[in-house]
Amino acid sequence: MEKIRILIADDDPGMRLVMRRIVEKSPDYLLAGEAADGEELLRLYDETRPEVVLMDVEMPGMNGVECARAIQDRNPRTILVFATAHEEYMKSAFEVYAFDYLVKPFKLERALNTLRLIGERLRGGETPQPVAMPRTGGGIRRLMLRHKEGVKILDPQEIALVQREERSTVLYTVSGEKFVTSDSLSEMEKRLPEDLFFRSHKSYIVNLGCIESVLPYGRWTYVVRLKGLKIDALITHERYETLQQMFE
Repeated sequence: MEKIRILIADDDPGMRLVMRRIVEKSPDYLLAGEAADGEELLRLYDETRPEVVLMDVEMPGMNGVECARAIQDRNPRTILVFATAHEEYMKSAFEVYAFDYLVKPFKLERALNTLRLIGERLRGGETPQPVAMPRTGGGIRRLMLRHKEGVKILDPQEIALVQREERSTVLYTVSGEKFVTSDSLSEMEKRLPEDLFFRSHKSYIVNLGCIESVLPYGRWTYVVRLKGLKIDALITHERYETLQQMFE
């Protein structure tokens, strides 16, 4: 089985050594690289594209929260774990949907358990919770989508997912087609029918009729499985509660 690539970042060499040993003790992981500051972290991220990033919050130049926002704009599925000596950053970690928040000095077992849970999530160890289909209204209008190849006319019901990807807004259809548009995610949200689409996360808009199941993902986030698509979306805890109320 292919190993999970993890990138570590901390301006303290001693802490990077601790992080490296944690990765070495996790047989499912491969160290993709290590950075001493935010700029180096983003450069290594672009080069290696790891599935997981374990990083300090306070670093020279760009701090960990700023790096997390930049990483999410590249690939919101990247799993982020913060390791810091300051609990006051937990609110900021919540806002960027970190998988976990390790407060230094943390126990080795605590960090190893976090990596184990990440491995289970990435490899489908959780049993998805089925989600009932909501009722949606009629009167669906056609949508003109401008993209690199020209213009595409879509029935909104054909759109399964809209997400931020590689600093662009990308639409995936139920048939598996992919379109990149110059519209921002917020602009696209305004153009889509409110009774059919749901902003689940700052980086995702999902078609309610395409939701297949929802399962836990980290401390504050869930994964949304979509029918017929190999890619998933994320949903925050607050939006998940709203989604449950809609289905009820």
